[in-house]
Amino acid sequence: MKKSHPVRRAVLATAATVSGIVLLLTLKPASDPGSASAAGDRPPVAGGQSPQGGAQAAGADSASGSGSGSGQDAGTRTVTGSVVRTEYGPVQVRLTVSGGRVTEAAAVQSPSGGRSTDINADAVPRLNRAAVAAQSAQIDAVSGATYTSTGYRQSLQSALDQVRADGPAKEPAEPSAPAAPATQVLTGGVARTEYGPVQVRITVAGGRIIQAETLQAPSGGRSTQITENAVPALNRAAVAAGDAQIDAVSGATYTSAGYQESLQSALDRAGG
Repeated sequence: MKKSHPVRRAVLATAATVSGIVLLLTLKPASDPGSASAAGDRPPVAGGQSPQGGAQAAGADSASGSGSGSGQDAGTRTVTGSVVRTEYGPVQVRLTVSGGRVTEAAAVQSPSGGRSTDINADAVPRLNRAAVAAQSAQIDAVSGATYTSTGYRQSLQSALDQVRADGPAKEPAEPSAPAAPATQVLTGGVARTEYGPVQVRITVAGGRIIQAETLQAPSGGRSTQITENAVPALNRAAVAAGDAQIDAVSGATYTSAGYQESLQSALDRAGG
């Protein structure tokens, strides 16, 4: 057999070594295992939102938006009038006021016992509704409950006086807006008559009487019925005339004279 040449063997060995190296290089992974692991550890973010918490931020914005649309409460308060003693028992009224208006009226005390309980079970709710509807103490007496009605109106008036005294401050007018005419509430002196005291209070705005109220008037027996008819007529006449030159109500001469006297003293305080 023919022996292989040494040079030939060396060339073959070198070729085999190079082939092995090339084969190893072709089998090397195309990517870094560490990079693949890092990419696999990051969870996908649903909905295309950013991993910084986009969904939570959107929810926070929504919550703050819903709160910004709510209006502020104008404020509600409860005012209790004075206790008025009547022949059948005390009467006291409590008002709930919101936004400068009476929203509810309730009788904290009213005559009770015997026939009074039955009478006031009907009369008090009617007086409460009338107070809210009128927004003043100028309400009609309930038939058959004269004393309760009279006491109710007096206590109601004292509660309204507190509301006016503690009323909310008015917002200042804009510089371009004309100044509103001043409003005054003036109480006249007590006029003594043969049948009882008479006292008038007026509200004046722009130099005119816009409201007249009777704080005191003769009551008891026949005087109560006469006063219930005469006083509303005198109040309307005072507003219409704008002064104390008003006609007396027929059948209520003493009440009319006392009304005119107290009305004039109130106007004097206004300088009118």
